[in-house]
Amino acid sequence: MENPRQITMIQAVAILISTIIGVGVLALPLFAVRAANSGAPLVTLLGILLGFVGLMIVTLLGMRFPNKTIIQYSEDILGRWLALLGNILIIAFFAVLTSLTAREFGEVVVTSVLKTTPVEVTVIVMLLLAAITTRNGITTFAYIHVFYMPILLVPVLLIVALSFKNSDVINLQPIWGNATGNMLPGILTIAALFQGSFILTVVIPAMRQPNKAMKASMLGMLIAGGLYITIVAATVSVFGSEEIKELLWPTLELAKATSLPANILERLDAAFLAVWVTAVFTTLFSSYFLTIHSMSKLFRLRDHRMFSFFLLAFVFIMAMLPQNIIQMYTIIQNFGRIGLGITIVYPGLLLVIAILRKKRGEPVRNQVKENAQ
Repeated sequence: MENPRQITMIQAVAILISTIIGVGVLALPLFAVRAANSGAPLVTLLGILLGFVGLMIVTLLGMRFPNKTIIQYSEDILGRWLALLGNILIIAFFAVLTSLTAREFGEVVVTSVLKTTPVEVTVIVMLLLAAITTRNGITTFAYIHVFYMPILLVPVLLIVALSFKNSDVINLQPIWGNATGNMLPGILTIAALFQGSFILTVVIPAMRQPNKAMKASMLGMLIAGGLYITIVAATVSVFGSEEIKELLWPTLELAKATSLPANILERLDAAFLAVWVTAVFTTLFSSYFLTIHSMSKLFRLRDHRMFSFFLLAFVFIMAMLPQNIIQMYTIIQNFGRIGLGITIVYPGLLLVIAILRKKRGEPVRNQVKENAQ
């Protein structure tokens, strides 16, 4: 059996980054522009700050109960039966989130690349890949994220940097935007893109030094959030807010409009899509792993592998329920906003009750020794 504490702080950062950067990258500028036009970068920043509040609460809870996941310590805080409702909501939410991620992936692929392939095929292939991969333990889970993180960051940063040669700063003015009435829904939608950071509730109990979880959270959010703001700023400065409103996936159009120096590659959308597929896989991998791992803790099982294929059929059926892309994105935005109650409000409630009741988990014995070394 693997050592339960194998995850380093750097691995935790990699898990956060590759989980947050996912399928939502393509439509992110559109969500932000609809909220505040030229103020899209500001709305994105506010959404990131709200997402970080949720991540900070989860991290503080994890550091307070370093040996348990949220499924376990919620029972210590609220009692077994009262916590059962919250635990079921968490599992159901991330199961649906997994299905929506898979469906969005399928729609992009059949629209942009495999135009004659049924969307059901692309969705089931990605879900099957995630289900097989989640049969590994937490250590392998971390290694996979560490391996893919540079593959995600470097090409995207390169594309964004090259796109600025076509930018016009006037498109970013005024920086506070001119559609402030829609800012709050936009902030909530963008904050929902960071709900994958909830994976930290599973990672902290496996960290060698849980006291470094907050540092990992800040670093992971800084890198992923910084990339998101850069993407939105680059897209708005190149196309302008009004043109972005006519685009379904503005980030993909940004890659099409970007070329390498000396026209080595006149369009980078093919390379970007390859990177994006990897980003979707890591995000889907994390949400699927979080769902089945939470189920195993709920039923007090020692292993989560038995749920890997058990959940597959349910997730696939839910992924096929939206009738078209428009309905799919409406569901994604509404579901994401509602989910903030599960990923921010509920953990916040747990933290307040834990402080008031002076509930705290057992300290990690190895932590003192490692710090001394």
